[in-house]
Amino acid sequence: MQGVIKSYDPGTGFGSLVRDTDLAELELAPDALHGSIFRMLRQGQRVIFEVDGHGRATTLRLGSEVDMGTPGFSDEA
Repeated sequence: MQGVIKSYDPGTGFGSLVRDTDLAELELAPDALHGSIFRMLRQGQRVIFEVDGHGRATTLRLGSEVDMGTPGFSDEA
């Protein structure tokens, strides 16, 4: 799934994101950054993620407009 970081507190690891498909807000799982390139997240950052059994975002990966196929985005320069 794809989304945008809404909030993130690096001290506690708590945060949330907004899923692109339905604009639902999901909490980040405690292990959301485990094994990823991320050490911190910033508001508005695009990510690709999975949803765990508790409905929380986990397994965050780097996302971008091009690789997400954002509607209306043209890769022609």
